[in-house]
Amino acid sequence: MNLLWIILALIGGFLVLRMFFPGRPGLDLASAKAALQSGAAVLVDVREPGEWRSGVARQAAMLPLSDLRGSRAQWRDFLEKNPGKKLLLYCQSVTRSGLAAAQLRGEGVDAVNVGSLRDWDRAGWPVCTPKGLR
Repeated sequence: MNLLWIILALIGGFLVLRMFFPGRPGLDLASAKAALQSGAAVLVDVREPGEWRSGVARQAAMLPLSDLRGSRAQWRDFLEKNPGKKLLLYCQSVTRSGLAAAQLRGEGVDAVNVGSLRDWDRAGWPVCTPKGLR
């Protein structure tokens, strides 16, 4: 009987950890870059506006996670303009992009976490400061 409780506690602990740490990238950067270049995917930075001043990956749409979870003032229009495209999401540390990807997949959107801005920068993907945020 005690073994059953231990197993259930381990399973419960694992599920809780997955809920709070969903952030492992689901697509390698080379595949993500190829999908972007083919036009089959769109890159999205889900960080908050104040974070974009430090730079964003070139080509990235800037759509904060807070808007996805809130009014969707920005996300609604973006999703309508990109039906059927794979959404490649990144953030600062892979956690928020993992949360956003999970939420969007739950709504039937093809979304995947591709890591962090630092990962893109290290892979040689151009990073720039968006106009108007300098």
